[in-house]
Amino acid sequence: MKKTRVLFVSQEITPYLEETPMSKLCRHLPQGIQELGREIRVFMPRYGNVNERRNQLHEVIRLSGMNLIIDDSDHPLIIKVGSIQAARMQVYFIDNHEYFERKAVMFDKNGASFKDNDERIIFFCRGVIETLKKLGWTPDIIHCHGWMTSALPLYIKTAFREDPIFADARVIYSIYNEDFSGSLGKDYTRKLKIDGIENSDLKHLDDPDFINITKNAITMSDAVIMGSETINPELIKHIKRLNKPMLSYQSEEDFVDVYNDFYDEIIELEPAYC
Repeated sequence: MKKTRVLFVSQEITPYLEETPMSKLCRHLPQGIQELGREIRVFMPRYGNVNERRNQLHEVIRLSGMNLIIDDSDHPLIIKVGSIQAARMQVYFIDNHEYFERKAVMFDKNGASFKDNDERIIFFCRGVIETLKKLGWTPDIIHCHGWMTSALPLYIKTAFREDPIFADARVIYSIYNEDFSGSLGKDYTRKLKIDGIENSDLKHLDDPDFINITKNAITMSDAVIMGSETINPELIKHIKRLNKPMLSYQSEEDFVDVYNDFYDEIIELEPAYC
């Protein structure tokens, strides 16, 4: 019997970044799911403050070398990999010198969002897709964590919905208490759009602030998980309005087993086509 495959895509994982509730969960959840017998792959951005030497990252030449076009400009896609030995788990890193070389994650030293966070989201999400296509690895579940992954449900359910790698995948989006101020900018939808994405797919993104990019991710996902105890009430209303399957916040003691059972429930559903 084929093992169920779960893809984890996260904007942060410890020990590569400092410990936060999200980075800690995304370190231990894949390990736990793998130990329960599922096959996993794990992706995150290779931010400039991820120490390559200490974490023994190395470039995977056979996966690198592609250029992604964003806003009519070519951006080289570099794939690196590291191992968390204690978990017997590999982590794939999406890298690009222009987008991820800076020694910070999403905000500058004054707490302001980087002006190119819109393109960084697009590059990261499309980089994950293109890498999976090169790997030929077909996930049953795609579990997204954090707003850096917010464009992935859109791409999977529209532009890549007929690709055999993604056609039967169920997308789960975890929401965290990570609201940011401001907007990704009025050009976000234009940069985001590729063949297969219609204007109707972008209806929440006229003003791409945290609430609206999260609403779009929820709309395009098959199910939602509350990654934090406290979630913006507007997002809760949106989930209930769409009648999406939803898993409430889980404590550290038993979250792996509960998430694993939830994956089984979602796999049994017909994949949503948006």
